[in-house]
Amino acid sequence: MNELRVALFTGNYNHIRDGVSLTLNKLVSYLEGQNIPVLIFGPSIKNPPIEHCGELVVTPSIPMLVPGRDEYRIAYSFPKWAQKKLDEFNPTLIHIATPDGLGGGALKWGQKNKVPVVSSYHTHFLSYAKYYKFYLMPIFYPAKMHMLKFYRKVEQTYVPTQSMIEELEREGVKSDMRIWARGIDLERFNPSKRDMDWRRKVGFADDEIVVSFVSRLVWEKELGTYIKAVRNLKTTNPKVRALIVGNGPAQKEAERLLPEAHFTGFATGEDLAKAYASSDIFLFPSHTETFGNVTLEAMASGLPCLVADAIGSKSLVENGVNGYWANKKDEKDFTAKLKMIVEDDSKRIKMGIKSREFALNYQWDSINEGLVENYREAITNFQP
Repeated sequence: MNELRVALFTGNYNHIRDGVSLTLNKLVSYLEGQNIPVLIFGPSIKNPPIEHCGELVVTPSIPMLVPGRDEYRIAYSFPKWAQKKLDEFNPTLIHIATPDGLGGGALKWGQKNKVPVVSSYHTHFLSYAKYYKFYLMPIFYPAKMHMLKFYRKVEQTYVPTQSMIEELEREGVKSDMRIWARGIDLERFNPSKRDMDWRRKVGFADDEIVVSFVSRLVWEKELGTYIKAVRNLKTTNPKVRALIVGNGPAQKEAERLLPEAHFTGFATGEDLAKAYASSDIFLFPSHTETFGNVTLEAMASGLPCLVADAIGSKSLVENGVNGYWANKKDEKDFTAKLKMIVEDDSKRIKMGIKSREFALNYQWDSINEGLVENYREAITNFQP
């Protein structure tokens, strides 16, 4: 059983373009590049936004019944016809990215067939309950108990940051947790993509300080804290301008609250890289991230980053070196820290240079090479 053949189970692979789907597609691309067979199981939709890597076996799913999040789907089962495809693939390792019905079925299959099962932790579901109390609080406790039970049964759990490992330990998760960080395309996200003509065309003067926010526009990303901090500082410094990249259900209200901001809508590829590099500061108050892909993209683009003192982003930002941490949901602290960066040109430039230097440590091939080493260790040490 020395050959590595990976079956990957996920609740999102191509039907939403987010950090989870992009990370897993990068992994599959790397595995195939190393001639490691891989088969993916997960939900999908008609005309998905991602042209995915590898072979995807589309499994049954239903929309998540949460307002404004109907693009997310729940893979509720691992049907027999899909199990037959897994039998035929004959994996030597099961990797489960989502502990849903599909993932639970894959875990049972691995136990029955004496194949090692590993998992990865991408979304801090427990932290979302406070934003959707009416819909999620009734299932919070049983969902937490399910997660604790699930992670005890796998050989290894891959977590993006040390701070996330510590948070999961506080929640009671008991598993062999190992860091699987995220990588960055350093050629695409680069300070050289700064475009002053683009800034002028969208309405920013050369001497204005552009503060960017990049995310799906939903309130659980603490978009409200971003809006308040920028508005607060603009009352004393009119040269502060807002750049918001992304779309989502909170966009109309955000446009009303920040009428002078420039909203790009959804952006990807070179358009996204240009937006990052053409701003001056990245402000991301979200405290539900397990890693903070957008923070890493901003760092690679040469921006000082102001983030929440919370799991995920603060593992990327060294407080006072390439940006600052601010207290979670504390608009006054975010405003004060933003002012410190805005009003010190020399500090802003030095922090941006440090961000780029730090980002050089996050290269996909070396990160996924380490994951494959963990895979092989899980197989070698497996005792059915």
